[in-house]
This record gives sequence, C-alpha cells and structure tokens, in this order.
Amino acid sequence: MAITYKDAGVDIDAGESLVERIKPLARSTMRPEVLGGIGGFAALCRLPTGYSEPVLVSGTDGVGTKLKTALAAGRHTTIGIDLVAMCVNDVLVTGAEPLFFLDYFATGALEVETAARVISGIAEGCRQAGCALVGGETAELPGLYHGRDYDLAGFCVGVVERTQIRPRTDLAAGDVLIGLPSAGLHSNGHSLARKVVLDVLELPLDATPPELGGASVADELLRPTVIYASAFAALRRAGVAWKAAAHITGGGLIENPPRIFADDTLAVELDRSTWQVPPIMTLIARAGVEPLEMLRTFNMGLGMIIAVPPAAAASALELLADSSARVVGGIVARAGGEPSRFTGVAPGP
Repeated sequence: MAITYKDAGVDIDAGESLVERIKPLARSTMRPEVLGGIGGFAALCRLPTGYSEPVLVSGTDGVGTKLKTALAAGRHTTIGIDLVAMCVNDVLVTGAEPLFFLDYFATGALEVETAARVISGIAEGCRQAGCALVGGETAELPGLYHGRDYDLAGFCVGVVERTQIRPRTDLAAGDVLIGLPSAGLHSNGHSLARKVVLDVLELPLDATPPELGGASVADELLRPTVIYASAFAALRRAGVAWKAAAHITGGGLIENPPRIFADDTLAVELDRSTWQVPPIMTLIARAGVEPLEMLRTFNMGLGMIIAVPPAAAASALELLADSSARVVGGIVARAGGEPSRFTGVAPGP
C-alpha cells in the first residue's frame, strides 16, 4: 500500500482549496502598486509615486493568547483584523503609509472553512488599513500543533518620506498628547485577562456579567483591535505637524509612551480623568489586579497616543473627531523619577 503525505497528516488538496478561497479576498485589497501577489513564489510591489526619498518600514507581530479564546469560542472572523492591526499600528507611528501585508497561518490539521474565516478577517483588516494582502504562508504541521489549533503571524511593509519619519527630534515640554480610544483589550494582556476572568472569576465565555453592559465575556475578549490608519491618513493629508506617536501594546501605559523619547530628559504625563476605562478592564481590576499591574499590562482604554505641538492641537482634534480623540496629557520635563506619570482618577465604566 502506497503511503501518502495525507497519511502523515498533511492534506495538499485542502491547501490548494484554501488558496482558491483566498484569491478573491486578496484581490479585494489590491493597490495599484502591486505587480504580483497570491499564487507566485513571492509578491512584487512598486513604491508609490510622489516620494523624493522613500524609506521602507516593516513590522511583524502576532495576536498572542487571544487565539485561545477564538478557538474556545469558535469565532474566527475577527482575529485576522487583530493580526493586521498589531502590525499596521506599529508601522503607522513611524509616519509611514502601509503598503502591503503578508500572513503566516500554521495549524496541526488544516480546516479550510476555519482558515478562510481567519483570512477573511485579515483581508478586512487590510481594507481598513489601506494596504494590500499580497501573499502569505499556510503551514500544516501535525505533531507540532494539536489537532485543529492554529497560530498566526503577520508582516506589514509601509513607506515614508525620509524627512517625515517619526518620532521627530524636537519633542519638548509643553507638547500636547492626544489619545485615541481602544476598543477594549485589543491583543495584549490576554494571558492575565483569561486568568482572571476564566479562572479566578470562573466566568464562562457566554456569561454576561452586569459590568459588561450586556456583552458576553467572549464578546469583550474578542473585540477586534482598532486600526488607526484613517486617523494618521487624515493628519498626513492635512499636513498637521504631529511629532511622535505610541501604539499602546504590551507594556501598557507604563512602557509604551516613553518609547518616543530619544533621551531621558522628558516624561509623559497622562491625566487619567480624561478618558474612559473599558468595562472589561474594570472587571479585571476589581478581581484583585493592582493598579500598577493594570497600567503596565493593558492599554487601559487608549490604543494610540499622538504628540503634537500646542499650536496644532485644536486642528488635530478636529481632524480626529471621528476617532473620538481627546487631549489626555502632555510632555513634561523629567525631574528624576519615571518616564510615565499619572494624574487624576480614572472615571468609572
């Protein structure tokens, strides 16, 4: 009896079927610069016109243990948005325009319908980001992954004019910090969130505790990450002279904002009374997580912080009104102490 690759756990036919499912999804995200995408050995993309000295910017990320919740809940249509968001948002803070995106999907046993749902989310994320889904890799790895569990990684490339690279070197005390709200947990801190919500509070995924305002635990844990591409595009089109931005990911509000500084002379001061903490984070905190642990683990309701000179604050707020932007603090001189300071008291949910 002949032994086949399928006997070893790898279904070539399923892989080919998935590629055919992906092609129209990828086509829906195309940009005019793309010369070749899905189906070839590699993708080709021209640089957009209009740049004098274009610089390529790249970013890669995954979605962490948020995947465990997606698998447990059987919800696979939005986790791809998270994957794109985590890569694209990192590229945006450099001042770059996202150009194209690739994904890596690895599983123990390829389930075409599940994979297609995941990649449909990736395509939706690319549409939100304005970048093209030009390719990726699907790996069936029996023995390495359990059953139909899967893992994701994403890769984004953008382009920025060399003179427009952020952060700028002229950040100064008195600059204004504008915050763009998160949708919730986004894709960081899920190991702690799952520990508290599922193990400590013993809430099932379909539970609807009153603190969540009618949403289920699964709804909140899987709420997709906001992609901030349209906000940065609005600033770019209007020529607003923003100076720096911080994507609030792992490390929360303690570690991410100071990454905009080139030295240790400045600090970020955030007024916690100026934005709303998402209900899921309030639920986690009330279960016994200390305030400092919350601040260094979760975004606490701010997905992106943008530094602008005082004279540009009003116009930036007007341009970003659709993103519910607000002033959340400022840049101050660092007189010793930590690079992140907090004033005010967070409002209740």
